Amino acid sequence: MMSITWILIANAGEARLFANLGPNKGLKLLKKMDHPASREKASELVSDRPGYNPGVGNGHGSYAPPTDPKQHEAEVFAQELAKELELGRTSNSFERLIIAATPAFLGMINSTLSNHVKGMVSDTVQKDYTKATEKELSGYLEKVLCV
Repeated sequence: MMSITWILIANAGEARLFANLGPNKGLKLLKKMDHPASREKASELVSDRPGYNPGVGNGHGSYAPPTDPKQHEAEVFAQELAKELELGRTSNSFERLIIAATPAFLGMINSTLSNHVKGMVSDTVQKDYTKATEKELSGYLEKVLCV
């Protein structure tokens, strides 16, 4: 029985999901996922200017959304990726998972993963490899892939 490892390479705006079918088999791109909203300027994500909020006292307040819109979009994307990984787990598409993402986004992904999927994560790499070619990725991940 061949052991399949899934590798998720992500940042808040894009992700690629690869499969590795064993030592020296290279990476096979399974899916590309884009979340352009995470790359928008924060001002373009908020529908309007901050609303006027008549503050108490003599200060003028303006209403600010409770979470940063960019952070919210990143969280939405992290949840989408977690759903994708959960689907892979329930269909037994992989035995092991490696996640490489920017440190902040890695934290978001980890907080949205089910305990079942978390149990399959063998390695996490706090790096943004989204611009790397498949050949470069194989080199970067060589140590964690050959287990």
